Amino acid sequence: MRRPFALVVLCAVVLLLAGCQAPSASPETETGGDDLTPSEPATDYRSNSSAPAAPEADRLGYENGYWYNESLSVTTEDGLNETEREAVIARTMARVERIRGLEFEETVTVSVVSRAEYRNSTGGETGDSLRRFDNVKFEALFFVGEDRDSIAVQSSNRGESVLGYYSSQRGEIVIVSDSETPTISRGTLAHELVHALQDQHFGLESDARTRDQVQGRNGLVEGDAVAVTQTYTDRCGGEWRCIDRPAQSSGGGGDRHFGINFMQYFPYSDGPGLVGTLRERGGWSAVNDAYDDYPDGAAEVTYPERYPEWEPESVSLADRSSDDWERVRPSTDRDRPDYAVVGPSAIAGSMAYTIADDYNESSVVQTRDVINYEDGSLDSDDPYNYDLPATDGWTGGRMHVYGDGDETAYVWRTTWASEAVARQFADAWAAVISHWGGTRTTEGHWVIEEDSPYTDAVAVRVDGDTVTVVNAPTVDELDEVYDA
Repeated sequence: MRRPFALVVLCAVVLLLAGCQAPSASPETETGGDDLTPSEPATDYRSNSSAPAAPEADRLGYENGYWYNESLSVTTEDGLNETEREAVIARTMARVERIRGLEFEETVTVSVVSRAEYRNSTGGETGDSLRRFDNVKFEALFFVGEDRDSIAVQSSNRGESVLGYYSSQRGEIVIVSDSETPTISRGTLAHELVHALQDQHFGLESDARTRDQVQGRNGLVEGDAVAVTQTYTDRCGGEWRCIDRPAQSSGGGGDRHFGINFMQYFPYSDGPGLVGTLRERGGWSAVNDAYDDYPDGAAEVTYPERYPEWEPESVSLADRSSDDWERVRPSTDRDRPDYAVVGPSAIAGSMAYTIADDYNESSVVQTRDVINYEDGSLDSDDPYNYDLPATDGWTGGRMHVYGDGDETAYVWRTTWASEAVARQFADAWAAVISHWGGTRTTEGHWVIEEDSPYTDAVAVRVDGDTVTVVNAPTVDELDEVYDA
């Protein structure tokens, strides 16, 4: 494999949408400040009578018999038994609400499932149309070739990497572990408790229906959780005592896909910046208000100064295919549009993937363009950069998928802030095509070599501030898919 550092970075920061975890953290020691009062001193759990009595009414910083600044007497070398787990959960809830300024409305339960059980529960059945649609979308991003199944690749990443997740349907946190006495990462538990707190106060339902809309919505949800978890971690070792134990393992190994993980990590990397900007404007109240007006896409997360005024353009794309090519539409039993919106975070993921794949050496970005370093080390608070010259001016997009027997094709249209920015993206995308074995023909089209996982013909057309990418099995079929 080329550039082995990418695998190390991936193991450190991979987070998946179907089950989130906080970025990898150091073992249980906390530093930072808090407004401790003499009436609420740090105490030794069940061995120090100076712990304050239970309040008459529930209050921030007290949950299920534990103050946020109490010490716990637990043994972690062999994991946490049920009693120890209850104590850790209660104190973590108290600390999360103390930081976030919101009271838990009910106790959050935590269950444990094995990794095998988790894989089985997330496999699910997918209709043929949806699977075909998703395969072509991920092929268009140069993530998954025609020889692989995109949903299977995503499921494999998810099943091997997730440490824990919050289920809004069940109102509980699920820890993925093969031990009956699991080791629960402070970061994982605190992060998922924030999601429970969000759900109790704001609800986590969403009308986001495209990938870019989901990236915007998750930028707020995950950015909020990451920001609280970072503050929690910063307070360990000082006023707060934290459990000193080995860090939780990063998952079950497996063949993780750097490009897909880069795209899916977006809310965790850029979301805290959005939340930080909102807090500068109006504290946690401004963050609370944003749950009534989610960001409309990834652009408002990467560039918080654009929130909440920015809105994506509605891009029109007429079907101009011959009778041989028929639109592929996702399963009708799902509430989703019959087109895809591939936004700037996905485009950035496609470009970043060229530094980590093993196809050839022609990466279209440099490592430091997409990986953030601080004093020579990975910036764990903001590991990835999605603000690229070729993605900055994205204003909207729409992709249609087509099928002709076993063959597939697509038309992908994006709009940009200006013609100059549109041409900048078109040039960058041409470099991505070239990276994967594309050669430009005398007519200006691209033909991708047979040894590539993306063997096809591609046309990239610029018309003012609009770029249209057409894909077909052969050059002769490009006009059959989209007769411009």
